Amino acid sequence: MSSHRAYPMFDPGQAGVPDDLCPIATDINPMLPGDWRSMRPVVDRDKCVKCAVCWLYCPVQCMVERPAWFDVDLRTCKGCGICANECPHRAIAMVEETAG
Repeated sequence: MSSHRAYPMFDPGQAGVPDDLCPIATDINPMLPGDWRSMRPVVDRDKCVKCAVCWLYCPVQCMVERPAWFDVDLRTCKGCGICANECPHRAIAMVEETAG
């Protein structure tokens, strides 16, 4: 016989926690990685030869193909810097994100 005991689910109402102070998320949060990133990639279009190495290594696939270069979809970019580290032509630089 198992010694595991089932514990009841936490009910904020029964614990006396007002609904507006409940720490449990009740609404879907539309936040994207670009909303919390601290560094962002900037592509130097003159150096980019469209080799697609950045696209291959990007863990969130935020690299966007343009006619003559790759660009970054900053809504989904999390600022990890892998694209800049892997670019063989050093066409991507990481810069500090600024408010505004």
